[in-house]
Amino acid sequence: DFNDPSTGKQAGQSMIDDGADIIFGVGGNTGNGGALAAHEAGLPVRWEKVHLLPDYAYFNHAVHVDVGVGCSSCHGRMDQMEVVRQAEPLSMGWCLECHRAPEQHLRPDGVGATDMTWQPDDGSVASARERLARGEINPPEHCSACHR
Repeated sequence: DFNDPSTGKQAGQSMIDDGADIIFGVGGNTGNGGALAAHEAGLPVRWEKVHLLPDYAYFNHAVHVDVGVGCSSCHGRMDQMEVVRQAEPLSMGWCLECHRAPEQHLRPDGVGATDMTWQPDDGSVASARERLARGEINPPEHCSACHR
């Protein structure tokens, strides 16, 4: 199960090492279920790009995950999708809105990026504000952050 921290990281890293950028199975069970089902059956996972960004936009998953932005903030509740779909617009305005006020998306230490059930609360929002005030997190708003 990719939501299980003890196996999810290893399984995900293996797929990334094989050249995958995003780990979502297609068809039948989606998201982690599709990839897990294919793995258990000994079948290759069929990859299909769902979240489309223009070629001129640069995005780094690791930068976001490393500061505590979880998968569901951008991709929605993949674990509840019968068919994988783009849940958010991923537009420049949408991204800048989060960069200007990311508190609702910054998970505290110990909450994994793939935990689809996490919801922000007063404590996590306060902690995020403290991290921002200390400069631990500094979401860029300048053009060259995404346009290279």
